[in-house]
Amino acid sequence: MKHHFASDNTAGIVPEAWDALAAANRGFAAAYGEDEWTARASDCIRELFETDCDVYFVFTGTAANSLALAGICRPQHKVICHRLSHIATAECGGPAFFTGGAGLELLDGADGKIRPADIERVSQQPYDFHRQLHKAVSITQSTEAGTVYTVDEIKAIGEVAKDNQLHFHMDGARFANAVAALGASPGEVTWQAGVDVLSFGATKLALPVGETIVFFDKSLSDDFGHRCKQAGHVASKMRFLCAPWVGLLENGAWLNHARHANECAALLAAGLERFAGAELLAPVESNAVFVSLPAAVHRSMREKGWNYHLVTGDTGARLMCSWDTTEEHINQFLTDLESALSD
Repeated sequence: MKHHFASDNTAGIVPEAWDALAAANRGFAAAYGEDEWTARASDCIRELFETDCDVYFVFTGTAANSLALAGICRPQHKVICHRLSHIATAECGGPAFFTGGAGLELLDGADGKIRPADIERVSQQPYDFHRQLHKAVSITQSTEAGTVYTVDEIKAIGEVAKDNQLHFHMDGARFANAVAALGASPGEVTWQAGVDVLSFGATKLALPVGETIVFFDKSLSDDFGHRCKQAGHVASKMRFLCAPWVGLLENGAWLNHARHANECAALLAAGLERFAGAELLAPVESNAVFVSLPAAVHRSMREKGWNYHLVTGDTGARLMCSWDTTEEHINQFLTDLESALSD
């Protein structure tokens, strides 16, 4: 099997996280998050965002999103989100399960983004006792289309959310890639723009397992540790969940690896644009490339050993770059693609 472009989940653990995990494995440590590694990881996140925030570590992105939304919504509430968002399409009803029944208001939007005007429109619908109440808005950064909300776009959503008494959640499964693309600080992209709670993901970026839930509005996280415990997301050996975060964050490795993945995606997209038979389906702004190729070409590329996902019929593909993607991998892919297109 050649290099995986199927997902950045397929990459291994970055060396910095691996080394921190090995260091945490030496000697004894207190259990259930009372250890120095959990404290250090939490402090790293507070320093990264330059604000005092509540930090909780969970095992998966689905748990991070679902539990975060459960912290700000009740069963009678509804979350406004994009139709393609992970909370709508890829989390098996997790948000509804953990909130006890909260619904989703699905919006369309070009390039995977929802617009302030559409949030305003649905929020201003006449009150109806029979319908769930809008309580939160959730955006994905970077989006499921590989695009990135700008700081101004996030601020605009934050303002309309505040005007309509909505909590603002950000699904940051690929948050690092978005920050690298924007060249802004993590604080500018989140709490300074009105975000109340962030699901900060790093498994897709570099870690073996583990995401964080970051409450910038600490009034929303009352008793949240009990919610995590009840859901089975408080590890007895929490240091092994948190130590890799220390390795990733302390010396800036998180941003370096994200920047590398983004650069690889840009290089791949530039190579694809050389071929008349290839059409980019979305702007390439993070580490994802969406491209349309003839179905026969996809079959040929699979026969040549390449692994990636078709996401639109039998022609539209998603190619994901990761921290371990190299220029050699990209050149190999493009060489085989040129051969497949000429067959």
